[in-house]
Amino acid sequence: MSESFDAKQLVDRYIAQWNEADPATRGGLVRQLWAADGIHVLVDPPQEMREAAAALAFPVPPLEVRGHEALDARVTRAYDMFIAPGEHVFAGVGEPQVLRSDIVGLRWAMLDLRTRERLGGGLDVLSLDGDGRIRTDHQFIDMN
Repeated sequence: MSESFDAKQLVDRYIAQWNEADPATRGGLVRQLWAADGIHVLVDPPQEMREAAAALAFPVPPLEVRGHEALDARVTRAYDMFIAPGEHVFAGVGEPQVLRSDIVGLRWAMLDLRTRERLGGGLDVLSLDGDGRIRTDHQFIDMN
């Protein structure tokens, strides 16, 4: 990977994929941003998911999707749930943190479109491949 890359631009494009209304554009962003075998990991699933898994006697592992098709489905589902109804938007919070030349940390929030109140958010740690595409994304949802 190049020694210099624009972490802010990467994070802006990353956030944009989650807010993108057009399915073709959203899918294009996924293919541009992610390695073909990229992995998105929801490290600590929401309480409802943990309870449902526990009720079935399953340990609560992280949830993950792999590859462009699954990533596109994941991003689309989040869009449909949170953005499409027209009440919320995802936004970056603060500056991205370049932790190593191939690892970027970013904080994000889901905001009420009307009031701009923060309704949720989290931290994502992106590991990049040699081409600057996302190889892994470990997402930590704020539980408060």
